[in-house]
Amino acid sequence: MTRLAHLAAVALLALIPLNASADDWQQRPDWADVFAEQKAVNGTLVIVDKREGRAGRFVVNPGRANERLSPASTFKVPHALFALDAGAVDDEFEVFPWDGTERDVPAWNQDQTLRSALRYSTVWVFQRLANQIGREREQAYLSEIGYGNARVGDDVGTFWLDGSLRVSAVEQVDFLERLYDMALPFAEADQRLVKDIMINEADRDWILRAKSGWDGQVGWWIGWVERPSGPVFFALNLDTPERLADLPKREAITRDVLRRLKALPAPE
Repeated sequence: MTRLAHLAAVALLALIPLNASADDWQQRPDWADVFAEQKAVNGTLVIVDKREGRAGRFVVNPGRANERLSPASTFKVPHALFALDAGAVDDEFEVFPWDGTERDVPAWNQDQTLRSALRYSTVWVFQRLANQIGREREQAYLSEIGYGNARVGDDVGTFWLDGSLRVSAVEQVDFLERLYDMALPFAEADQRLVKDIMINEADRDWILRAKSGWDGQVGWWIGWVERPSGPVFFALNLDTPERLADLPKREAITRDVLRRLKALPAPE
């Protein structure tokens, strides 16, 4: 059986939500005040703490935690793995020449690498990669890793932005756990590279790896904090009725909760 034939055989599995219920998780209504302080009424936060002596699975708004939404630019994390595996990009040093088209985000208007494209969430780079990978292979990868509803839709250049592809906060954390454990069906070197380009901050005893996303309606922040005692995974999404004004709330809420858990240090 060919690789693509095998993937087609398991494609239906992607339609079944991973960790289909968050009801058995520990609900944290005490964290709802963090959302309230930020005036973020509609949202969810999923935390999986795997540190020694602190292990637990926590959730704010479990119903929302299982609701599949467009991943927006958080999909750039698995998409980078797809691109590396497909040979659409060689490494983090390969340069994607800017096409000269002025876009709304100034950081996009320059040559890019895989590292900068993830950092600046450069849509045109990943659209270029998606076209190189192709619809059939994108579909195969999504099915193989069981990512959300695993649907590419009609447009290979926008499926992670236009609502075709949808994933829940619980499923986001499941994917991140597998990436952390190097348990995804990709070369170990490629998984290590993607984890490296996800780094947002680091200090002597912790590393924060994360990716934001926004489709104009819902904002995401996903990732994990690595500590010597183990990782703490997180996935937050919230509605953004005030659009750009709501985007800082993603990190503000998540960081506050991670500080309460002593996963991140208190601000100096």
